[in-house]
Amino acid sequence: MRKLAARLDEAAGMIRTAFFSLCLLSTATQAADAGKALHALFDQEWQRELKASPVSASMYGERQYDALMPDLRETAIKKAQRANHAALKQLQAIDFDALSPADRLNYRVFEWQLKDAIAGEVFPQELLPISQQGGIQTFHTLVEQLPLQKAADYRNWLARLGQLDRLIGQNLDLMKRGVKRGVVPPRVVMQRVLGQINAQVVEKAEDSPFWGAFVEMPASISADDQQALRADARAVLNDKVIPAYRQFRDYFEQVYLPACSESIAVTDLPGGKDYYRWLAQHFTTTELTPDQIHQIGLEEVARIRSDMEKVKGKVGFEGDLAAFFHHLRSDPQFFYSDPNELLKAYRDTAKRIDPELVKVFRKLPRLTYGVRAIPDEIAPDTYTAYYQPGALDGSRAGYYYVNLYKPESRPKWEMMALSLHESVPGHHFQFALGAELPDQPMFRRTAYVVAYGEGWALYAERLGYDMGLYDDPYDQFGQLTYDMWRAVRLVVDTGMHAKGWTRDQAIEYFRSNAPKTEQDIVNEIDRYIAWPGQALGYKIGQLRILEIRAKAEKALGERFDLRAFHDALLGVGSVPLAVLEAEMDDWVRAQMN
Repeated sequence: MRKLAARLDEAAGMIRTAFFSLCLLSTATQAADAGKALHALFDQEWQRELKASPVSASMYGERQYDALMPDLRETAIKKAQRANHAALKQLQAIDFDALSPADRLNYRVFEWQLKDAIAGEVFPQELLPISQQGGIQTFHTLVEQLPLQKAADYRNWLARLGQLDRLIGQNLDLMKRGVKRGVVPPRVVMQRVLGQINAQVVEKAEDSPFWGAFVEMPASISADDQQALRADARAVLNDKVIPAYRQFRDYFEQVYLPACSESIAVTDLPGGKDYYRWLAQHFTTTELTPDQIHQIGLEEVARIRSDMEKVKGKVGFEGDLAAFFHHLRSDPQFFYSDPNELLKAYRDTAKRIDPELVKVFRKLPRLTYGVRAIPDEIAPDTYTAYYQPGALDGSRAGYYYVNLYKPESRPKWEMMALSLHESVPGHHFQFALGAELPDQPMFRRTAYVVAYGEGWALYAERLGYDMGLYDDPYDQFGQLTYDMWRAVRLVVDTGMHAKGWTRDQAIEYFRSNAPKTEQDIVNEIDRYIAWPGQALGYKIGQLRILEIRAKAEKALGERFDLRAFHDALLGVGSVPLAVLEAEMDDWVRAQMN
């Protein structure tokens, strides 16, 4: 009887084991099916993105798009919006619970991107296609980000230039529709654009900004091919590009600029209040309201001013902060007079940072980076510096672009913080390591979430302390100035777009709280006017990353490894802040176990 019972128990156990195995097999099959459907959707949408944005595709290293241009017609824009809605439905039909942990992360990021884009339809953003930050009038600058190594590369570029008149015409159509609907940018910043357009309206091809790419070609291209390419360039510039820009200039000067808004607030445009609320959520990836962001900014400004007072005392300066700001802005010892010396100093700063990176990272990116000057024609109206990512296939390095316009307005004490932000370990690490993440769908490898990317870069400025780079108190004050700059943004961006602040009021608030030079302050305020909400992501992102680090340090105690923490943080990739925090919470739990 006992033997029978034992056999029955054994048989029951075998049945349970078989049933459990079947359940596992079923679960694995469901996971495989769900994962397959998810990645098929990713591939479908990636191909759609490449076709819609062929210039970006070229920058990603997708050479088959090198001769193509985007379509900005209203029908194409509406088609893209319908495709976003359809993609979201496809995504939500996939069984989330059946996905692997990695694909659940991919799902959440993709869902956020689609929902965010759909929410952005609250406002016709496409009707504001240009600003002093760039647009069709600065299209020639893209050539620096494209590989022109072979004759075929030049022919592809010429094929694009041959379609530029169509693209200019589509920009004109968008602007005309904007004028009819009252969706126009502020005149105070658009006045800067006229000079950029005029630079394109020249008498002959050789005077065009586009001609520079054809002056010196690689020696690997034969002399005959070079001559033929220059002849083709001369023809397309004289016959198509320059006349199209002349027509664009005439409309801009005679119709568009007079129609531009007297108000600087995006909230004064039709539907602008809802649009600015969306912009705040889009760029911060949070549910914070403009009022809440404004208050956070005020609190951060007060905190940083206190730290500035301490450094002022450390250097022995007698006088208040306003006097110290004036000293930092005006004393010749803090500036270079020659732009070439300034460029060399930026490059030397980058070389000083490089060997210290191993103190805060285990994993370093394979992709190299360089330091270049911002093109002269846009330097007066653009940023202090910016980063341009390299090609995903590693064929083109990343570049840290620095502004050499008026070197007497570019202080030495800001160079360390600026370089940590724009090059390493800031944007270059974020982009280059993100591109190296294994088994990532392409939309994840190329994603750029402002709160994550700019939050990381602002956080990276503080890593100068961990790396032993802020040994000079003036460099420390530079770091505080850059931190203050991003705190001020929270106040003035929301002030101008949600609280009725004037441009002069915003400039004065900036001037009173950060020793940035007048040139930079005015350019920055005009940037926030032209690009509302974008500047909010930096400080909000940095604060969240600092919170995540503090939480990890508290939980892990002596087991906290800063290098491992940074590798894990950048290993998540560019994601909304809530997703980042959840992933890092999982990392902390794994370290504890």
